[in-house]
Amino acid sequence: MTEIQVFESIRQTVVLISKQLRFSKFLKHVGRKLALSIEDSIALALFKQKQNIETKKSVYEIFQPPCSYKTLVVSMNRWFKLAVLVLSLLLKHNRKSSHPIKHTDSTDIPVCLSKNARHHQTMKDYASWSNTGQGYYYGLKLHLTADLNRNVLAVKFTTANVADRKVCIPLNRDLMGIFVADSGYVSAELEKNFYIAGKRLILIKPKKNMKKLATAFDTWAYSTRMLIEINFRNLKLFYGLITSLPRSMAGYLANYTYSLLAYLLA
Repeated sequence: MTEIQVFESIRQTVVLISKQLRFSKFLKHVGRKLALSIEDSIALALFKQKQNIETKKSVYEIFQPPCSYKTLVVSMNRWFKLAVLVLSLLLKHNRKSSHPIKHTDSTDIPVCLSKNARHHQTMKDYASWSNTGQGYYYGLKLHLTADLNRNVLAVKFTTANVADRKVCIPLNRDLMGIFVADSGYVSAELEKNFYIAGKRLILIKPKKNMKKLATAFDTWAYSTRMLIEINFRNLKLFYGLITSLPRSMAGYLANYTYSLLAYLLA
């Protein structure tokens, strides 16, 4: 498909969603008409993420919309809250038919290069330092739960230094099933508080220095945990989740939201 065909396909989907959710009610009915419609703004933002285009400037040059480049940027950032609404509805839809086996994990979201962290201002109220085991980074964390079929069920952003086990219960509050997590979630208290008889339990892979008996099912469940890494890899490599280019907090949040939404709509 050509870039125009990809965009038109995305736009048709956005227009359909817009009609169902009545995006028009968010418009002012007095004053000047928008230079770029809500649907076009969101569709262009989703096109950018789906095609893994690094900058909004490149999108502007490809389509040359009937507005200034500044208007395009402002429009994309302005309407990301509607994208959040659509994202939440898609997650809710996925939860209705989710596989009973689920994986929960987190991944690093740097907001800039480590050498630039000292001078970074845009996300300073939310970003922090953390160590991934591969080195330190400055930024956020994306906490995500997906089922055995890799359908995304829940997402949550936190600052980088928040422990995974503190987010696990709030992230999965409305989900039931057998959850599989890595050793970063090791906590007797978490296992106890997470458990709901006959509805929910969590299998946490023990650390290397821990002695714990594992059933054949436990061993198999641990072996499936890496499936969630495919979601993280795709978001980062193919949907532009990681960026250091926005010049406003709204720009960062919009990038993360559109990246997730483009991935779920793919």
